[in-house]
Amino acid sequence: MEALEEKKRHIDMGYMKRALELAENGIGKTSPNPLVGAVIVKNGRIIGEGWHEKYGGDHAEVNAIKNAIEPVESAEIYVNLEPCCHYGKTLPCSKMIIEKGIKRVIIGAADPNPKVDGGGIKALIDAGIEVTIGVMEEKCRKLNEVFYYYHEKRRPFVVAKTAISLDGKTTAPSGESKWITGEVARNEVQHLRNRYSAIMVGIGTVIKDDPELTCRIEGDKNPVRIILDSNLRISSNSRVLTDQERNPTIIACTESASFERASKLESLGAKVIRCKSLGSHVDLKDLMDKLKELAIDSILLEGGSAVNGTAFSQGIVNKIIMYIAPKIIGGEKSKTFIGGNGINQLSQAYPVWIESIERVGEDIKITAYLKERGD
Repeated sequence: MEALEEKKRHIDMGYMKRALELAENGIGKTSPNPLVGAVIVKNGRIIGEGWHEKYGGDHAEVNAIKNAIEPVESAEIYVNLEPCCHYGKTLPCSKMIIEKGIKRVIIGAADPNPKVDGGGIKALIDAGIEVTIGVMEEKCRKLNEVFYYYHEKRRPFVVAKTAISLDGKTTAPSGESKWITGEVARNEVQHLRNRYSAIMVGIGTVIKDDPELTCRIEGDKNPVRIILDSNLRISSNSRVLTDQERNPTIIACTESASFERASKLESLGAKVIRCKSLGSHVDLKDLMDKLKELAIDSILLEGGSAVNGTAFSQGIVNKIIMYIAPKIIGGEKSKTFIGGNGINQLSQAYPVWIESIERVGEDIKITAYLKERGD
């Protein structure tokens, strides 16, 4: 009996792995919805596959059923996330699974969305369908780490991206920063911009570099641009204020910023958000609360030293992606990844868990997560 159960578990894991592979096809296209893949199996062979292809489009289960090469009655369906049970832009997937006569549903992880939150599983069980939950759960949750964080913590998932030299510098003493890393790493960053809902920088970066903050990959979406500009110093001619219909920009300022200036920027198509102040700057925790209400589930923070310092001190950063170039810059005036006052004692340092270290072209990439202090 144990041998049969172990064999069944391995079979389930194999098909769930395929569902996860299919789900990745939706990267950059489904936000704020999750990445979901589905595999339909009948008599030991795959008869249908699908994934959630874009926000507002059919869900993975529906696409897999539509793509099936034969009737799905009495089949099994593998899906990395609990089938939905509510009416939104599409019909409930659990309802379609029941109506099509699928006999078994294998689920990677439960859906944390309050509109679902076990409701899909309950509907399936109540209909007499065999349900298996938790197959490759850790990997299923990891793929949708943004989605889970957004619904469980009720604020955007923030990824701090930086490029540094071997001695930890982000600029030369002159302030020059293009380019510390190589072309392969810079191209990978474009895929990060496609993956996350928004990109955030400070007004200093906008004034100094006048960036577009778009994704330069053909066919991929641009992130919402968020500019931290406490006193609305941004120039009306800044490139982040162009083409607002396709590439929207949010400008976060303090409550004391000029209403006249805000009105001018909004006439150019930007959205101005007034936030509480932290000293003379925008309170980033308050901003995160406001961005959550705008359905912005994730932010790629490409800030300078000062913005990063504030972001870390306010505890809004969840993940770090750091590219380290094989070069040494030196100089006391060269900026580092995190500015501000820093910490006074090592016991106050920001603890991180390093998930991976890999080569990206000529550079090294470190992916890490912030841990709670004291963990």
